[in-house]
Amino acid sequence: MPPSDAIAFEATPRPVVSRGGTYPPAFELATHQHRRGQLLYASEGTVAITTPFGAWIAPPERAVWIPSGTPHAVRMIGAVNTRSVYIEPEVTGEAGQACRVIAVSPLLRALLVEAVLVPREYDVGGRDGLLMALLVEEVNRAPSVPLALPLPMDAGLAALSAAFLEHPSVAEGIDAWAAALGMHRRSFTRLFRRETGMSFARWRQQACLLAALPKLASGEPVTEVALDLGYESATSFSTMFRRALGKPPSDYRAA
Repeated sequence: MPPSDAIAFEATPRPVVSRGGTYPPAFELATHQHRRGQLLYASEGTVAITTPFGAWIAPPERAVWIPSGTPHAVRMIGAVNTRSVYIEPEVTGEAGQACRVIAVSPLLRALLVEAVLVPREYDVGGRDGLLMALLVEEVNRAPSVPLALPLPMDAGLAALSAAFLEHPSVAEGIDAWAAALGMHRRSFTRLFRRETGMSFARWRQQACLLAALPKLASGEPVTEVALDLGYESATSFSTMFRRALGKPPSDYRAA
């Protein structure tokens, strides 16, 4: 969307507006931000969102809430069709002021698909206005799912984290990170938890989980994904995956 069109879209005199998009595999949207809060849903494919505060990934049946004014970049995993809604801050309600991944119920999915067909300047008091109001209510009611990865702000930790995310492995140990920063193990664990709000082991597992989802979505075999991420077997990887997401990795693997 050209900049002038984007400005006009944001300025539409309606509390909620929607639009869809189609993107090729590996397409990236450079860092940008919106005046409105955005719910980004991929009706096909998977999207990965990065902000200064962390990373989020939305596989099928999930969407990412991005609060107004939050700088974010988007990477498409596979061919992606998006359905996004943009909500004025005063009617955001309980969606919150922090990024989160939410579960998309069948009703919310239907509303997101239908909202793209609604005229931009719809009748607020008519059927289209009711549809948009219900959509906002469903976004507020949607449960969060654990598909976030907080990123540290400390320069040393940030560099190690960025390198790890390039080649994540559950076998990588905390002592190597502490040694790289010239810190004792105990001091490192305190710093890491203060910076991320998570233990190193939990963060490492979450990073591997987020790395696994795009691989599975692209059709890679579960065993191959497990071994690439440092797991000793597909069974141990599948156990972690099911505990985290409630489903086996085969459910996320493309046919």
